[in-house]
Amino acid sequence: HSIWVSTDHDEIEKVAKQFGARVHRRSPEVSQDSSTSLEAIREFLNHHQEVDIVGNIQATSPCLHPSDLIKVADMIQKEGFDSVFSVVRRHQFRWSEVKKGENKMTEPQNLNPAKRYRRQDWPGELYENGSFYFAKRHLIEKGYLQGGKMAYYEMRAEHSVDIDIDIDWPIAEQRVLSFGYFGKEPLKEVKLLVCSIDGCLTNGRIYVAEDQKEMVSYDYRDIVGVDLLKKRGIQVSAL
Repeated sequence: HSIWVSTDHDEIEKVAKQFGARVHRRSPEVSQDSSTSLEAIREFLNHHQEVDIVGNIQATSPCLHPSDLIKVADMIQKEGFDSVFSVVRRHQFRWSEVKKGENKMTEPQNLNPAKRYRRQDWPGELYENGSFYFAKRHLIEKGYLQGGKMAYYEMRAEHSVDIDIDIDWPIAEQRVLSFGYFGKEPLKEVKLLVCSIDGCLTNGRIYVAEDQKEMVSYDYRDIVGVDLLKKRGIQVSAL
């Protein structure tokens, strides 16, 4: 029901309020380099007895889509889950680590090398991606964000970016450029998009069938983009 930014920094507080968030000033005890998100959340709850459910949205996941948060809130409020956290599907084969000086061989963790299959034919595995953790108050007061009647929420890969190291920044930037950033405010400066199908929505290729009829192909990403514009209330006309 409310969006808060927990911080001990004056400039962060100023920017948060400019974007409509409310601010909880962290105490020095939970503002250390070694402080955890859970510690900050528990301190917040101590000052806000009216809060029953917390969605911990990580600032290091900038590509998170608002529709995901709405669905997860429904899982907590309507489906009765005590905690829900975000995951992403990955197709990576894992092997045991062999540390320097150890006299042993590596072992496969999630595959059989004798019956190795193509990764694109494998359903993959679910990994926490750190985008968000939703939990009810009673769990957080016990000291954890995952527990009770627990469920995961699988996010789409293009919305799943976790910034931990420097190289993650350009990856997140490219995701935003390719798939868009889904902020709170709708586009106000655009009301109508008019474009020509030939040369705009086509990819520049012409195919000739056996009967000599010409056919053009379309880039599916353009269709997705048009659908996103319509969902934002923008009129689209193709000529």
